[in-house]
Amino acid sequence: MDIQRGSTVAPPRQIRGNKRKIRAYIALGSNEGERVTYVQQAMQFLKDIDGITVLECSSLYETEVFDLDSPWFVNAVAAVDTSLTARELLEVCNDIERRLIELYRQSHDKGPKNRIIDLDILFYGREVMDLGDLKIPHPRLHRRAFALVPLLEIAPDIRHPGLDRSVDELHHELPNPEQVFLYGTRVVDKED
Repeated sequence: MDIQRGSTVAPPRQIRGNKRKIRAYIALGSNEGERVTYVQQAMQFLKDIDGITVLECSSLYETEVFDLDSPWFVNAVAAVDTSLTARELLEVCNDIERRLIELYRQSHDKGPKNRIIDLDILFYGREVMDLGDLKIPHPRLHRRAFALVPLLEIAPDIRHPGLDRSVDELHHELPNPEQVFLYGTRVVDKED
């Protein structure tokens, strides 16, 4: 109450609004057991997180590994809008990896020998950062066909903020890319 005039003074107005959303791209990959299932479960876990909206997911791709004794990876890339910081998004990705490894251990007698699931933040808006355990854009993205090919499907024109090249340009500049097949199209030898 305003003492001098006897009228009510309104409290200061608080401005409420949506947190700023950042477009991020997350790579998902698995080369252990039910590879497709693990990638799909990781995608569902992402969809269940407050502060993350999954906008689009690439098709699944099968990619060779350089260790010939390891199974091929199943990879995909998700485009998300998020109000989480880059560090919080990394924590979510790490938590999803831990949860799926724990689920694997509950249904198997031993731990995995390969990668149950791997989630990597490829881009976080146009940010460039090096926080030790978190480097954005992903430091090897421009040399990895398994990440660039799924990105080509959903975001060919986004530009790498550190290299000022589009995903399409980065893909064309790969000197010796690993083999990447749309899932289900790779012809498997009997020995594979």
